[in-house]
Amino acid sequence: MPVLPSAALLPVALLTAPLDVSALPAPPGCETGTHHLELTEDTHRETLVVCIHPGLSTNFLFDAKPERVELAGRERFRVIENEVGLTLVPTRAFTQGERVPMTVSFQNGVAPADVTFILVVHPSEAARQVEVTRQPRTLASCYEGEQQARAEARQCQEEKSRLEARCGGQAGLLGLLAQGLLGKNGISSKDIIDGVTWRPGNTLTVSRARSYRSGSAPGGDGRKVVRLAVELELQNNGSTPWTLAGAVLVGPKGAEWMALAVWQQEPIAPGTRRNIRVEVEMEEQEVRGSFTLKLWGQEASNGGEFFDGVSFQHPDTGP
Repeated sequence: MPVLPSAALLPVALLTAPLDVSALPAPPGCETGTHHLELTEDTHRETLVVCIHPGLSTNFLFDAKPERVELAGRERFRVIENEVGLTLVPTRAFTQGERVPMTVSFQNGVAPADVTFILVVHPSEAARQVEVTRQPRTLASCYEGEQQARAEARQCQEEKSRLEARCGGQAGLLGLLAQGLLGKNGISSKDIIDGVTWRPGNTLTVSRARSYRSGSAPGGDGRKVVRLAVELELQNNGSTPWTLAGAVLVGPKGAEWMALAVWQQEPIAPGTRRNIRVEVEMEEQEVRGSFTLKLWGQEASNGGEFFDGVSFQHPDTGP
């Protein structure tokens, strides 16, 4: 693949509406130098404007050989195609401001697979060289990402089945008892309201907070695990009801533990307070330091509610 020289970004208009060449506005101007377009797969449906002028050549250089070039009114151009692009020379059979669509397609597995240009006839100028490179995410990479997501979903389902089998269908304290988590240390709790803070973008704030920690017990692979729970009394400062949909506990080093269960008696109406509870499981050695609890609601669209400073009672200290 040829190495393209660095150049300024082409100041083109990106048109996201369905292609209607008669409705496109005239460009404010046209630079005549070499322009470099760096495209991503998100530009698949965007249209790029390039100025042309009768009698002046415009060279298009690509990061792969074009598989197909669809050019409206091709008979009005002199077209020279080569291994890395093509050269267009409009004839005199054009009117000022006329717009001609051109779509270039590729088959090398890099997205986007096609790029659409609008060639605008300028009264005096033309873009002399347009260099186009695309982000090197292959279609094989997209397929690999899909397979990985499916594998993670299967793993989550297997983990869920394992936990349900260990609980024997029981929940709450009976479930903990069935798993042997009500050991000699029992259940410890800790008032954490003094340490919990919420972030400026939150819709919810905390008025009461308590954490719970079970005794340790051997996990499926022999390592010791504990159950942790957080109970918060939340006030809804927004204008719509808020319903808990899921939660994740984030450790001091960024590790995440998805909630095994969440509980909420009813949606939190605007201006009211209600309790929510979240339960997670982790290895005993991981229960160190300060955690962040992230909640997301069924109705919320602000990216989640964040509560920092969540901590748990250490078994060697008192409540």
